[in-house]
Amino acid sequence: MFSTMPVVDEKNAGGPGGGLRNTIYEQQTRSGRRLTRGRLFLYKILVPVGLSLVRLVWSWSRLVRVVGTEHIAAALKGAPSFIPVYWHQHQVFCVKHLLEQRRAGLKLGFLISPSVDGEIGAMVVRDLGGEVIRGSSTHTGARALRDYYQALAHDGVSPAITPDGPRGPARKFKPGAVLLAQLSGRPMIPLSYAASRAWRIKWDGFVIPWPLSRIVVAVGEPVYVPKGLDAAGLERLQLEMERRLQELFKKAEAAVG
Repeated sequence: MFSTMPVVDEKNAGGPGGGLRNTIYEQQTRSGRRLTRGRLFLYKILVPVGLSLVRLVWSWSRLVRVVGTEHIAAALKGAPSFIPVYWHQHQVFCVKHLLEQRRAGLKLGFLISPSVDGEIGAMVVRDLGGEVIRGSSTHTGARALRDYYQALAHDGVSPAITPDGPRGPARKFKPGAVLLAQLSGRPMIPLSYAASRAWRIKWDGFVIPWPLSRIVVAVGEPVYVPKGLDAAGLERLQLEMERRLQELFKKAEAAVG
């Protein structure tokens, strides 16, 4: 659904400095496919269906507790943005909880492919109240970090990152979020959730709560990355973030009973 690290094509950057939020990109993609009127009409039919399914899953479960929600408020007091991180499998209610923090001043951003088909995801994100970052997780490096830095430091957007990505390996914390935190000076905030009963999609373990299940969301303390931390230190911090996410899941699982 959402990816790990973005690169935004300079043609599509929405002006000087490569602005990220709700970027308008050319209808002509690199693959040669075009966002035609017919395809756009089809997307306008599909998007409400997708939104209805998402909201149905949100509504048929009951959020009984949020553990550690004060950590988000504390981070926003220090700066207008931070880096939410959660496993790909735990998106459903981590995203819901983060979107609900708009009243606290959080502007949540999501990486969406710049392809024509990515317009479906962009329309969904906008309708849910999120900020769209157009880019591809298949391209990483200094340019990607620059664009995320723009979102964090200049646009006040908190870009949600799944550090294991949709392609896995599952529950392995890749370095992108740690490097971004070091570059920007903004903290990572880990999140997890547990459901009393849930389906787990076989190929990636994605968690979808059963109807009438109970939900607990767990939010961890902000994690800042020192500017001078070397490569070995960054690698140790990746392992530490894996441990924190695992502990948060256990905490949510225990609370949900």
